Amino acid sequence: MLSVCHLYPDLLNLYGDRGNVIAFLQRCRWRGIPVDLQEVNMGDNINFSQIDFLFLGGGSDREQNLMAADLGKHRDKLAQAIDDGLVVLSICGGYQLLGQYYRTLDGKEIPGLGILDHYTEAGEKRLIGNVAIEMELDGRKVKATGFENHGGKTILKDDVKPLGKVLSGYGNNGEDGYEGARYKNVFCSYLHGPLLPKNQELTDYLIKQALKRRGMEEKLTAIDDSVEQSANERMLKRLIKGA
Repeated sequence: MLSVCHLYPDLLNLYGDRGNVIAFLQRCRWRGIPVDLQEVNMGDNINFSQIDFLFLGGGSDREQNLMAADLGKHRDKLAQAIDDGLVVLSICGGYQLLGQYYRTLDGKEIPGLGILDHYTEAGEKRLIGNVAIEMELDGRKVKATGFENHGGKTILKDDVKPLGKVLSGYGNNGEDGYEGARYKNVFCSYLHGPLLPKNQELTDYLIKQALKRRGMEEKLTAIDDSVEQSANERMLKRLIKGA
């Protein structure tokens, strides 16, 4: 049985990010992989060591501040679980929270959890639009697409690798050509869409990593994604051609 946890689903569901959890669960169920969903809200107890896939989405500044204060109480246990191989997908505000801090336009620093070595600074303009990136999964180059809408500009430090290279769009900061972050089994991104329903190869990769954490068979049976894949390929070609 794979255990999936959606953190703060009532607060962090910007741009339908709940769809990432739905896609992960459904692609497990189509294959007959037993999977269970736990939704954790503010004040709830959580045992990260018993979770195989953790999802943290984005929200407004107010919601993120509330969530940051609550999750901060569990910071050390989350960091330990990540070191032990917990699979995490963190989008937008959740991505920023895992880093060192967020610096506002007036210079105020809002502390993050400090689990990943990146930081975010508010930009003068929002970075908005469709995005195409190229990332590496299982030694293969894989293209992915999504939609970004963020005012923060994130900078990665030495021990955090980007999720992918920007082919079209802004990415982390609109300057260095990278999007998202990857550290151990933690995958961070600014891509909404939601990300996983649009990008089945990434979803399946996360499932395989979660199965590995649980000590289960990692080989996945095939699913016919021909219609969705064709639509995504057409969007990717349009974005890359126009970049």
